[in-house]
Amino acid sequence: MREDHTPSELSRPLRLATIPPTGYQVEIAANPDECRALARRFGLPSIESLSCNFTLSREPGAVIRASGILSACVTQLCRVTLDEFPASVEERFSVRFVPAGSETEEFDPEAPDEIPYTGGMLDLGEATAEQLALALDPWPRKPDAVLQIQ
Repeated sequence: MREDHTPSELSRPLRLATIPPTGYQVEIAANPDECRALARRFGLPSIESLSCNFTLSREPGAVIRASGILSACVTQLCRVTLDEFPASVEERFSVRFVPAGSETEEFDPEAPDEIPYTGGMLDLGEATAEQLALALDPWPRKPDAVLQIQ
């Protein structure tokens, strides 16, 4: 579930209780319908593929550390030429799933982002979608695009 309480286009719930003390690995892959829905959400012409490999480990309390590798093939709109062009996204990241209400109050740019959860359920699909949003270039530029000034 997204912060605005609408269902995620890519929901992959995982019960906290299923994560063993020794850690857990899981791959999340979006199907074509999910890719189309996420492309609409992020204002992209298309998402051809999206996957994320998570490695989950327990921290003290009910905190889960997740490191991951996100891979996506997307079509973006060039901010210079307004042409569509393909782009690859490869991103390593680390986040912490924390019980809702226990998020760290102080901002630390070096600390992993915290994703609150409720009801003993993590949504690795929504976490994947959020990591894609963070990894996308906010000012995409087609290779060799030149701004024509007249």
